Formats: sequence, structure tokens, C-alpha cells
Amino acid sequence: MADKYAVRNLRLCTKDCLCLYVCPTGATDTENSIIDVSRCIGCGACADACPSAAISMVPKVYPPQQPKADDVIEALRALIQSKVQAESLASQLPDALSVAIEKSSRLMAEDLCREAGFMLPQSGNSRRFLESIQNYPDIPRNDVEELLRTIDFNENTQSPKQEEKSEKWKCSVCGYIHEGPLPDDFKCPVCGQPASAFIKIE
Repeated sequence: MADKYAVRNLRLCTKDCLCLYVCPTGATDTENSIIDVSRCIGCGACADACPSAAISMVPKVYPPQQPKADDVIEALRALIQSKVQAESLASQLPDALSVAIEKSSRLMAEDLCREAGFMLPQSGNSRRFLESIQNYPDIPRNDVEELLRTIDFNENTQSPKQEEKSEKWKCSVCGYIHEGPLPDDFKCPVCGQPASAFIKIE
């Protein structure tokens, strides 16, 4: 049995459907466009055939998340916010170059999220993130509970240091999220607003 399985990125998929013809088990032919992991044998034929590079082979078991210093995480989050703003601005423009900028900004933001440790599915950071959004009004609670139940997390949920940092503040101007105590002289790394512009997330 292979130690990898295929995952389709729906944002990149251009519906060429070559993956449906080369897959020996039919794992790529599903109603919801999500590759059936239970049928995937990890041969990589679909990834090789996809002309838009929308299919990747990912490991079944991930290593523990690499720890990062607090200032590195803050810098990554600031970069993520800037890419999100660039994507939003580009989406409002009509030309083809703007479409390319929008997609590029989205992909870069996703890569930065992975580097910050929030998109490795089996990491402790991923579990803490899912637990933190369980009560968000615009996110289906059942979906979050399903992910928490089915993902095989390979790290502890929280260390004492991370529990101390559970306090969160949101910038009322740009939406940037700051974790930990908010000093009086703090300024938003994205839009430069002072600490008074932040609202505590309960």
C-alpha cells in the first residue's frame, strides 16, 4: 500500500477530466469532486495526467509541526493579511492580469498559512484552530466536529505556553488577529492602527 494519496485542489481544477480516465480504481470520479481516499492506491497517475496541476500526492502521515518563534508567526500572519487584501483588490478589476494576481495572491496566502502551521491537517495547531472556530456563527458546527473526529492528530492540543497565549484581539479596521496580551503601545502590523482599534475576541 502506498504511503501517499491524491488530493484535488478545486481552485486549480479546469475540468479537463483526464484524471477520470487514468485512475485504475475510479477514486477520482466522485459526486463532490473530492478524490475518494478509501479507493486511492497512491499510484500518482491522476497527478501526472492533470494538465492544470490541480492534483497533488500528499503523505498519509505527516511529521509533527515544526515549532516557530512568536515573532516569526506574527510576521507570517501579517504577510497573509497583505495577500488577502491584494486578492480582494484584484478581484474587483476586470482584466486578465488582475485574475492572475488574484489567484497568485490566494496561493501565496495558502502557502503562508501552511508555513504558519495552520494547514498541516494532523498538527496540534490545526486542532487548536478548529476548536477555536467551533462557535463561529457563519461556520457549520457539524463540519468542524466531523474534522475534529476524523483527523488523526499527531500532537498534543496545547502546551502551557500556548494556553497562556489563548487571549486574542481583532483589528476593527483590517481584521488582523493578534494572539496574547495587547500592550498599550501595540500597533497593527498590517494597517498600523493603535491598540485602541482592537476588539477582544471572546
